[in-house]
Amino acid sequence: MKNPQEKIFSSAKNFIPTGSKLKESGRKLVFTNGCFDIIHHGHCYYLYKARLEGDFLVVAVNNDNSVRRIKGEGRPIVTLNDRMWILASLYFVDAVFPFEKDTPLEVIKLIKPEILVKGSDWNISEIVGAKEVIANGGSVKTIEILPEYSTSSIINKISRMNSTD
Repeated sequence: MKNPQEKIFSSAKNFIPTGSKLKESGRKLVFTNGCFDIIHHGHCYYLYKARLEGDFLVVAVNNDNSVRRIKGEGRPIVTLNDRMWILASLYFVDAVFPFEKDTPLEVIKLIKPEILVKGSDWNISEIVGAKEVIANGGSVKTIEILPEYSTSSIINKISRMNSTD
């Protein structure tokens, strides 16, 4: 069993040597990204399904400033380091690293995954990096999301519980 810390890279650039070795050995890199704030069943289901699409699952995680820009003040609830540790603890996640932009386009161009995965709530034509992955001979897949699970609904539930105290 791999120590989760060994799966965490400080940046996409630091992951490149590992990614190159994997590709040279014929393994297909699957890439996805997200905020992954308050990791829940829906996240785990999605990541497990994403891993089944190839040989090695790489997860790029929005850093705290990026999450704040995307989700608003008060987010993230869970810090970047904790989110990466939790993700790296999942057996089906092979590598994790942060990124600071609001989209992962630069990261996708850098690591050139064979398979790009997003949730089925995204139209393939709207997925950031899809054109680049396809142009490199890769493919883009969408994974069914479980709509009854979301970080926002968890936060709302906690807020409702606290407002009744």
